[in-house]
Amino acid sequence: MKYNKLVRDKIPQYIKKKGGTPVFHIAGDKEYWEKLKEKLKEEVDEFCESESIEEMADLVEITDAACKYKKFNKRKLEAVRKSKAKERGAFKKKIILEES
Repeated sequence: MKYNKLVRDKIPQYIKKKGGTPVFHIAGDKEYWEKLKEKLKEEVDEFCESESIEEMADLVEITDAACKYKKFNKRKLEAVRKSKAKERGAFKKKIILEES
């Protein structure tokens, strides 16, 4: 089966353990970033379909990897999130804008 997608670090070992022969390569920076973005979209779609805690955990994992790649400081990221929430609000009130 062909995949051509970013997978978790231990997946090749898992495939070998199950008797398979994984064919893989280590991505360069440019390919890695593109595959991270593709994986983020994939995980969002999977979460939207299943709404499971496992898929949310995958979203957190891939978001963490993207932040590390982009060298986003977690404290800074949280400060930006809080600033936006203070300025524009969060999503707690369940407001649906119908027209503007």
